[in-house]
Amino acid sequence: MAREFKRTDRIGSQIQRELAELVRTSFDVRKIGMVTIQAVQVVRDFSHAKIYFTFFGGELDQQGVTKMLKQAAPKLRHELGQRMRMRIVPELHFLYDESIERGSRISSLIEQAVQSDHHDSDDERND
Repeated sequence: MAREFKRTDRIGSQIQRELAELVRTSFDVRKIGMVTIQAVQVVRDFSHAKIYFTFFGGELDQQGVTKMLKQAAPKLRHELGQRMRMRIVPELHFLYDESIERGSRISSLIEQAVQSDHHDSDDERND
């Protein structure tokens, strides 16, 4: 019987939970805002992990928050190593997750197209 989840997925989920807590307690919310760890992808040998995040509010922009997280990555990795029992704690690579913004833009474009279509069909009826 095949395993339901790969080990990398389980480790990624655990890293996501632990990092969410670490980021919440390690940074000033007024400065970086509310950071959410959206997803974690761990490579097969556990040497690297891509951490996808979003944030809301705060004094810093996307580049500022990304820079802060990247600078804190070694410390966060060390903290992860203390919380998780792993021989190899992956190197953390923080990436801003643009999927929510993209989804919002696509929804807006669809809504505009539908409204335009309704407007065009109303014009045809009046002619």
